Amino acid sequence: MNALGSIDLFHAVAGLLVGTLVGLTGVGGGSLMTPLLVLFFGFSAKTAVGTDLLFAAITKIAGSAVHGSRETVDWRIVRRMAMGSVPAAIIALILLRHVGEVGQSTERIILLSLASLLALTAVGVIGRKWLFRHRDVLETPRSRGAIVASTVILGALIGAAVTVSSVGAGAIGVTVLLVLYPRLPVSRIVGSDIAHAVPLALIAGTGHWLMGDVNGTLLTNLLIGSIPGVIVGSYLSSHAPDRVLQPLLAVVLAVSSWQLFVKARATPDAPAIHAAAPRSTHS
Repeated sequence: MNALGSIDLFHAVAGLLVGTLVGLTGVGGGSLMTPLLVLFFGFSAKTAVGTDLLFAAITKIAGSAVHGSRETVDWRIVRRMAMGSVPAAIIALILLRHVGEVGQSTERIILLSLASLLALTAVGVIGRKWLFRHRDVLETPRSRGAIVASTVILGALIGAAVTVSSVGAGAIGVTVLLVLYPRLPVSRIVGSDIAHAVPLALIAGTGHWLMGDVNGTLLTNLLIGSIPGVIVGSYLSSHAPDRVLQPLLAVVLAVSSWQLFVKARATPDAPAIHAAAPRSTHS
């Protein structure tokens, strides 16, 4: 029991650190927590993704409440992204349910998807600093219809990516929104992205829960740390030291991406006609 208590403490601390990063930057829910669960705590990729989605949803409810109280959420953007992300998440869940019948190859697909999106997220984190400096230059004449359509498409891409790997709603979403809405204050873009992630993660997380991919005990321990962390991070978001935090976060994401690629290559393919492989003891 003592050992179990120590593991629970580590999970809570991990939740605290990731929750704080989410509140500060809008990044970290899937980009950091899922690799931590897979690489450091030894959970299967399916359990890590499923649990992290509900973790991110509940954590970002607290974060979006703080951003909402500070009027840093643009609900137009949230609605436009949700128009694409919600249907995409439902379709991805249906496809993932079907792919899940092929066994260990499902684990490999999730790991490769996660690793690829982490690499893109690392690039997005680095690119955000350049976008912050040149956002006025990036603004080009565009019709309202083109901006709306682009936002819906962005939501659809993020919806599919988040459902499969739990990554994409943070740095990638914020980075593209900076290009689409260069005149909008950065705080409103971060707040809008966090608010949009709530319904998306709830839908995707519920789907994974119905498929048996959520560890309730792990989820509870992560939330014990993440909820106070995201509240503090959201309040401090306007004072975040971007010149230090963003390069560090990009390095962590890049290393995690590489390690997950290595793990995916070591995961054997299962015969397509076989039933799903047994879950790990952490599932």
